[in-house]
Amino acid sequence: MAQTTSLLRKTPLHALHVELGAKMVPFAGYDMPVQYPTGIVKEHLHTRAKAGLFDTSHMGQAFLSGADAARALERVTPADVAGLKEGMQRYGLLLNDEGGIKDDFMTTRLAGESDLYLVVNASMKESDFAYIAERLKGLATIAPQPERALLALQGPAAAAALARHAPGVEALSFMKAVRTEVAGVPAIVSRTGYTGEDGFEISIAAKHAEAVARALLKEPEVLPIGLGARDSLRLEAGLCLYGHDIDETTDPVEASLVWAIGKRRKLEKDFPAAEKIVGEIVNGTARKRVGIRLDGKAPARDGTQIADKSGRVIGRITSGGFAPSLNAPVAMGYVETAFAADGTEIGLLVRGKALPARVAPMPFVPHGYKRAK
Repeated sequence: MAQTTSLLRKTPLHALHVELGAKMVPFAGYDMPVQYPTGIVKEHLHTRAKAGLFDTSHMGQAFLSGADAARALERVTPADVAGLKEGMQRYGLLLNDEGGIKDDFMTTRLAGESDLYLVVNASMKESDFAYIAERLKGLATIAPQPERALLALQGPAAAAALARHAPGVEALSFMKAVRTEVAGVPAIVSRTGYTGEDGFEISIAAKHAEAVARALLKEPEVLPIGLGARDSLRLEAGLCLYGHDIDETTDPVEASLVWAIGKRRKLEKDFPAAEKIVGEIVNGTARKRVGIRLDGKAPARDGTQIADKSGRVIGRITSGGFAPSLNAPVAMGYVETAFAADGTEIGLLVRGKALPARVAPMPFVPHGYKRAK
């Protein structure tokens, strides 16, 4: 049953979204902007060309404290958290006992601080925090930060626009983070995001969110961007959406996320289902997440079955849609490993017909991250 608006939570920017003419929809228990009057395609292309401002305040933010919070967190993730240097951020996977992915998240070790700063997905934040608290009991304490808002400024002009309000942030490279001020407001700023573009995520007190958002939106390069373009941007970038491309039925090897497992962790095998997962790294898996390019213009949506040349079903689409940057449909999904090589011809079963497609490398659009030199 769909949630009524009265039951949905609101981010600190809700009134601003309405003022800007956003179309609001239920998402992860919140009333969120799916698009503004500009439209999804124009919002998408503007982010690729200039800069877009996203409200990501529905995400879960927390601090993890303890005598050795990093080692404690490694009980539930295969990421090398202990090896995370000060001022750096790392992508992690939260695993269950079978190696299934409970969520993906970001961990930051801020300079001069013993606590770790975590950001998890909106739909999973309560269960994630409860799981971490239970598994790390006696070793570390997690303190959710519901009073914090989160903004994402993404696109090739993001650094120039943000630097006018936070001088020095342009010196950060990809996956670096710092405490600073944005428009005079204390903030945690990281050079990251989920669009494939260069950009920043800005964590601030909720009471300051609207003022900071308005300041950034006054910059000529910046437009407000909704969930619709956020999804098409991350799909073009080949990035997973939790609940679609990864969930507790998928493990890191199947999901083509082996890079998120630290080298030391593979050797020590001290994370959930480590023997199984390391075994899959060596011996392979029955299925793999792959990118897919369609020959025609019609997009294939989530749940579409994937078939081989004989018509036998070999997998399914987990994310699919139109890629405005390419003016073509793209998708990602899981196929039997024998069909996972780039260039493999497949068929997508749509309304009883097999649409011709092929396995393709990801990202579909090159990433624009500012790497350290």
